[in-house]
Amino acid sequence: MKRWSLFLALAIAAPMLLAQDFAPVMPEGDYERGRLVFGQCRTCHYPEKEMGHNNGPSLHRIFGQVAGKQPGFEHYSDTFREAEFVWTPQLLFLWLADPLAMFPDTTMMARGIPDPQQRADLIAYLKRASVRGVEPSPEEMAESETGKETEF
Repeated sequence: MKRWSLFLALAIAAPMLLAQDFAPVMPEGDYERGRLVFGQCRTCHYPEKEMGHNNGPSLHRIFGQVAGKQPGFEHYSDTFREAEFVWTPQLLFLWLADPLAMFPDTTMMARGIPDPQQRADLIAYLKRASVRGVEPSPEEMAESETGKETEF
């Protein structure tokens, strides 16, 4: 039964991710605003490697990881234990809109972030915080002031 719910959720999400005409457009995110949005997530998650897992899995370098497979975190729902998809910014953008709608048996207790700009800001924060540390380097600050985009 749980495999079918995972299959159904992915069958619904996959076309949205693959089809340009139907894919939700993720606005450009802002690291600083995302840091503030992440405050509510910090109750259960940390993006810093040194902090490890909390009530939820670590979000350090979450992008590119297979969902539900982080070593040392034992509290995944069955859906995530059986998952075989990789977290991307686009998938996280969809997931954060309404986690319970996408995966009804998730153990994540948050209701999601309905505002698309706040989700994009949060993703910008996770990209920077988990790759380069929570605080941007002086070079990154200079780049953001000149409008250059840092690649992740």
